[in-house]
Amino acid sequence: MYIDIAKEKFNKLKKEYKSRDILVLGIESSCDETSIAVVRNGREILSNVIATQIEIHARFGGVVPEVASRNHLLAIDSVLDEALSLAGVTLDDIDAIAVTYGAGLVGALMVGVSYAKALAFATGLPLIAVNHIKGHISANYLTHKDLEPPFVALIVSGGHTALVKVNNYVKNTLLGSTIDDAVGECYDKVAKVLGLGYPGGIAIDKHASSGTNNLPFIKHEIMPKTFDFSFSGVKTAIVNYVHKLNQNGEPVPVDDICASMQEQVVEELVRKSISACKKYHEKKLVVGGGVSANSRLRERLLAEGQKNKIQVYFPEMKLTGDNGAMIASEGYFQLISGESLADMDLTAEPNINLKWVRREQKL
Repeated sequence: MYIDIAKEKFNKLKKEYKSRDILVLGIESSCDETSIAVVRNGREILSNVIATQIEIHARFGGVVPEVASRNHLLAIDSVLDEALSLAGVTLDDIDAIAVTYGAGLVGALMVGVSYAKALAFATGLPLIAVNHIKGHISANYLTHKDLEPPFVALIVSGGHTALVKVNNYVKNTLLGSTIDDAVGECYDKVAKVLGLGYPGGIAIDKHASSGTNNLPFIKHEIMPKTFDFSFSGVKTAIVNYVHKLNQNGEPVPVDDICASMQEQVVEELVRKSISACKKYHEKKLVVGGGVSANSRLRERLLAEGQKNKIQVYFPEMKLTGDNGAMIASEGYFQLISGESLADMDLTAEPNINLKWVRREQKL
């Protein structure tokens, strides 16, 4: 039986990881990037190959799930070959396989999960199921070699916005999350109505640098006295504003809209993140996800962190988006912490429970 062989190797690794290097193969296919990486000891990237589909989906103004799934199937074999070649290893050198099983697009996830299960079955290697959202936190372990929990984490991506109290490498507490659009989703939808294309975050960030924050799209505190977020209101306000201008034949001040939206959205993220650190007496704030590449978010969080004596950590730019290295890193820390192994019944969970204990918090 596969699970018996994998358990034997798993138990051996738990005893050996302090005395030798452990190589984890990470597989990520939750959305529109097919990525496979080899990571040593959860901290050192030996390879991190990413086959992006951005150009394919740009013509549609967003990710088309069926198209994404088919392109994962086309790319995944060659991505694995390149990842192993660049790392200078073979599958015989790999100690465990980590794979994203949620959250994400169900068809896209199934490609990665099925591929990982086939590799694990063929090699007898331990299979580790990784929560994609937690992977974004682990991207920082690859950038900051000495970073250790506990800390507060801000997750900002196209599908997720959340504040998390990271207690240790595997146990976390969810402090707050978005009740509607994630911040990255808000960026993409606003960019679409402004005709800036997909993905929207980079375009809005660029236009914002030439604009002025003079349009009050957020007029009051959002979700007061909680660590939760809501971005559908600002998105709707901008959409209505642009439509009204178009109907009246008036010019659309794209740069000012981008600057106003970005400044006001970033202010919400910064205010609640710093407040969470203060409430829990944490002096470290870790940021992960695609929006962690945003220039204004980085500038404001670093400034507020310095003012409040909070060290702010960002992943390096190449690790802000979806990638196999962060999945391998998270898989390693699950492995050495003795987390349970996945079996051949592992399946994709697009709306995965974050498995973080939810506590209602007051600011």
